[in-house]
Amino acid sequence: MLTKHKQGPSVDHPHPNLPFMSQPSFVTVGILIKPDSPQAQPVLNGLIAWLERRGKTVLVARSPAGPSDTQDRLALDALASQSDLLIVLGGDGTMLSASRLVEQRGTPILGVNMGGLGFLTETTIEHLYPSLNRVLAGDYCIEQRLMLRVGIHRNQTCIRTATVLNDAVISKGPLARMISIKIEIDKAFMTNLRGDGVILATPTGSTAYSLSAGGPILDPSLNVLILNPICPHTLSHRPFLVASHALIEILLKSQEKAMVTFDGQSGMEVFPGDVTTIQASEHRAHLIRFPDRSFYDVLRTKLKWGDG
Repeated sequence: MLTKHKQGPSVDHPHPNLPFMSQPSFVTVGILIKPDSPQAQPVLNGLIAWLERRGKTVLVARSPAGPSDTQDRLALDALASQSDLLIVLGGDGTMLSASRLVEQRGTPILGVNMGGLGFLTETTIEHLYPSLNRVLAGDYCIEQRLMLRVGIHRNQTCIRTATVLNDAVISKGPLARMISIKIEIDKAFMTNLRGDGVILATPTGSTAYSLSAGGPILDPSLNVLILNPICPHTLSHRPFLVASHALIEILLKSQEKAMVTFDGQSGMEVFPGDVTTIQASEHRAHLIRFPDRSFYDVLRTKLKWGDG
């Protein structure tokens, strides 16, 4: 879903040192940086100075994708609770972390690609300041992306919850053995599945792990979920689209332990009898997009469609 913001003048090639009169809506700007990125620090230093010259309060934190100490956690908490705008210097992994960090506030996120594919990012280092001038002038759209709420249940007690933007994956353990799961949708039995596991993906996650496992590419504005078996033993098990309002319940039937991962960045072991629930979250990720760039432009660029 796209929400159009008030149009304002855009500047094609502004100099970072020139003064700029911005709208007052973004008072505090958070910056989330990819950890251990050699590119990030010089870009960060220039960006902080640029924003402060425009009267912005700037907060900085490292991505929570990896282990973080107490100081990092405090910085992340401040970023999540105080930022009116979140700028992400990183790739898709850092964007996933950012979306979970500010999910309950609906903070607009501008992704600046410093990684690989960058499906979720909207601009590059070369176009950082022109893009920021457009954002501060109100020349942008908000694209609301579906997120999933995942719960792990043991003995009828919920022992963990998580929110994901891309996917939740239930997969086999370290041994090359299949797992057996039972899948119900809105309390109706769907199937028993034997294989390496199953991917539950959002339309945003359709270009991630699910795509590698043979799943479809979905327009991110669709309100559906992808249920995609991983190497199923029965070849008639194919990727399946589920309405976003549905409740999906997956019971681990086999005697082997399995793993549930959240956006590929964290996870936990599940045991026989555990139930994983997946349903659409009440929150959405709010990604900043520019009207002159479409999802199909992204696909052609990132997947190199039409080359040659």
